[in-house]
Amino acid sequence: MTDLTQLDTPCLVVDRARVAANAERLISRLAALGVPLRLHVKTAKSLEAVEAVVGPGRPPITVSTLREAEQFFDGGYRDILYAVGFTPDKQARAKKLIERGAQLTLLTDSIETARAISGFRVLIEIDTDGHRAGLKPESEKLIPLANALRQSGNTVAGVMTHAGGSYDARGDAALRAIAEQERAGAVRAATRLREAGFFGGAAQAPQPIVSVGSTPTAHFAERLDGVTEVRAGVFVFFDLVMAGIGVCKVEDIALSVLTTVNGHRPDKGWTLIDAGWMALSRDRGTARQPVDQGYGLVCDIDGRPYHDLIVVETSQEHGVISHRSGGRVPELPVGTRLRILPNHACATGAQHGGYNVVEGKQEVPARWERFGGW
Repeated sequence: MTDLTQLDTPCLVVDRARVAANAERLISRLAALGVPLRLHVKTAKSLEAVEAVVGPGRPPITVSTLREAEQFFDGGYRDILYAVGFTPDKQARAKKLIERGAQLTLLTDSIETARAISGFRVLIEIDTDGHRAGLKPESEKLIPLANALRQSGNTVAGVMTHAGGSYDARGDAALRAIAEQERAGAVRAATRLREAGFFGGAAQAPQPIVSVGSTPTAHFAERLDGVTEVRAGVFVFFDLVMAGIGVCKVEDIALSVLTTVNGHRPDKGWTLIDAGWMALSRDRGTARQPVDQGYGLVCDIDGRPYHDLIVVETSQEHGVISHRSGGRVPELPVGTRLRILPNHACATGAQHGGYNVVEGKQEVPARWERFGGW
C-alpha cells in the first residue's frame, strides 16, 4: 500500500473519514428539516468522490458546466440541474444530453435567452441577496420572463437562488438571517408564478421546484418551508474560507496539498516548498476575513496544523512559508513533507488531476480521478 512519503509532490490529498463526516452532518440536518440535498458536484468533479457522499445510488445533482453534466450522465446520473445562466449557443449540446435520456434543467434570468431557446425545462434565477445574477423576488420582469419561456416552447419548472452573499456573513445570527432571506425570497417568487397561473392551481398539479442553497446557508437554515431542495458542494471537503465564516472547524477540512520542503532563507525567516500557485491556486479568499490564511495553512504530514505557519507568497512552482506574525519558523529540514489546507477547495482541486485518498494518518489505499474543462 502506498503512503504519503511515497507520493510525488505536490499532489492533492483527501481524508476519506472527514468527507464521510461532513456528508453525514449536512445530509442528516437537511433530512430533519424535510428537504433533500441536490449535491453540487462542481467542487469534487469526481465520480468516486461524489459516490463517497451520496452512496451508490444516483440521486439528483447540480452542475456548473456542461462538461460536468456529460461526465456525470456517463456515470449514471440522470436528474441534472445546470445551475449557471444558460446561453442559446449551448442548445445543441444540451439537447444531445436530453436525447440520451438526461432530465436536464436549465437556468436563466434573461428574456433574450427565453425567446431564443425551445424545448427545455427551465428554472428562473432569483436574486435574494444582491450577490450576483437573478431577478428580485418582486421584480416586474418575473412574469414576462416566465411567459416568454412558455411561449417559446419551454417548461417553467420553478425558481432557483444562490445566497452567495452568505460568504460575507459573520456569526451564527447573520448566517441564520441570510438563510431565511434566501428561503423567503425564493418562496415568494414561486408564489407569484403560481398566482400568475404557472404550475396549475389544483392540488394534484405539478408543484414548482424551489431550489436554494450555499454551503453556509445549508448549515444555518432553521426552517425550509416551501423549499423543495437544497444545493451545496463545498461542504464535501470544506476549506479555510468556510472555517473563517464559522461553518466548520479547521479540523473538518478534508482536502490538502501534500508538499515537500526544498529550501530555506534564514535571513528572511522563510521555508520554501515545492507547491506554488500551480498547486495551491491563487485564491486569497481569507484575505478579507478576520484571520488571513495567506495561500494556505501549514500542517505536518499527518494533517496536524501549525496554526501560526502559513504560505505567505507563491510563484508558479514555489511556495514560501512564514510565521504569520513574522516570528521564528520551526526547524523543517529539506525533504520534510507537509500538507497545506486550501483557502478554496474548488480552486485548489482544479489544479490537480485526482485525489490521493488517505485513511488513517498516512496510508493511501485509493485514488479518485477528477476532471476539468467546460
